[in-house]
Amino acid sequence: MIFDPVSLTFADPTQLWLEVSETDRNQAWQQSQFSRTNCRWNAYLNQLCLSTFLDWLRAEHAPEATPWPNAPTLPSIWEVVNGTAITLGTTRLVLIPTETIDLSELRVPQEWVDIPGWVADYYLAVRVNPDEGFVQIWGYTTHLQLKTSGSYDSKDRTYCLDEDELIQDLSVLWVARQLCPEERTRSAVAPLPALPLAQAETLIARLGNSDVIMPRLAVPFDLWGALLEHGGWRQRLYNRRLGLAEPWSILQWLQTGVSEVAQQIGWSGVEFQPSLAIARTADQIPSTVILSRQIVIAGQQYELRVIPRGNPEQRTWRFELRNTSMGARIPSGFKLRLLTEDLQDFENNEDVATTAVDHLFVEVALEPDEGLVWEIEPMPENYDQEILRF
Repeated sequence: MIFDPVSLTFADPTQLWLEVSETDRNQAWQQSQFSRTNCRWNAYLNQLCLSTFLDWLRAEHAPEATPWPNAPTLPSIWEVVNGTAITLGTTRLVLIPTETIDLSELRVPQEWVDIPGWVADYYLAVRVNPDEGFVQIWGYTTHLQLKTSGSYDSKDRTYCLDEDELIQDLSVLWVARQLCPEERTRSAVAPLPALPLAQAETLIARLGNSDVIMPRLAVPFDLWGALLEHGGWRQRLYNRRLGLAEPWSILQWLQTGVSEVAQQIGWSGVEFQPSLAIARTADQIPSTVILSRQIVIAGQQYELRVIPRGNPEQRTWRFELRNTSMGARIPSGFKLRLLTEDLQDFENNEDVATTAVDHLFVEVALEPDEGLVWEIEPMPENYDQEILRF
């Protein structure tokens, strides 16, 4: 709902003002867990900003807009970094909320600018006032402008841009997208170094201590950025800081059910009937529970299955990708790939569709507690790396 700013002194009516409801404020405060009070407050402001702006965005401009990478994993970002990304088609926005009334400059955390997988097209400066119940979009800029015209503050690792260099009227952004869809919005960024597993373990153990108030400033940015860009390691860091058990154990999912956060992302346990695949011997083979993950690629629904081969304790598994539409196949060019936890290839770790096929699959034998990351090309919508523990 549009907020009427006429009651506010010096309010700029050309900027976008949105009303925050009491219900949204209560829900935002109750959600999720965080290690420290400052982390919870950061998440509260981000959630208020996201829910209010996303409702308006979907109603006015982009019904398909979604949080990036996905809503259930946002707490792992808000625990350590300010800001929330939204995708609408191939465009990405990042909301940077603040409570301050000093709107002389936009300050964007370096993570949103220099982590290659996090780079956005547009950065929106947002003032959030929970007490008076409004969100004010007071300007925006592009990644290209932040990199070329912004200044870098090494003390808190932020890119800063003066107020007078921002475009204050958000309607200009929608006009620009319509009239100049090929406009360059992003600058090139250097890739981050690959982190060996042992180094990542050391960083997670050190920064996972909740007594470390600002983990994003505790190690060189290259190391921090590489750790954070890996969705599985970011989630492990979040769990460690909160003292939570890792919720991505495949054996545990089969025994006690899929964890709540994994269900929210699309994982579920389903009965697998061998009779569908081996009709003549169906009465001799009992059904079993397998794990299923719903995925969207280029607007099409697919299913990733994780199937134990024999007794799960034997630790041999089949990863299988299928199109869920009746009679539809997997197009030529698709790849299903498995990687080690630190994203390394291994022998026979991928299957490629050279023509349209019914399914892709990879079978692996794993050691106890070994972790795997799955990838698919083309990349699924809002993909975030997951470490599945076996």
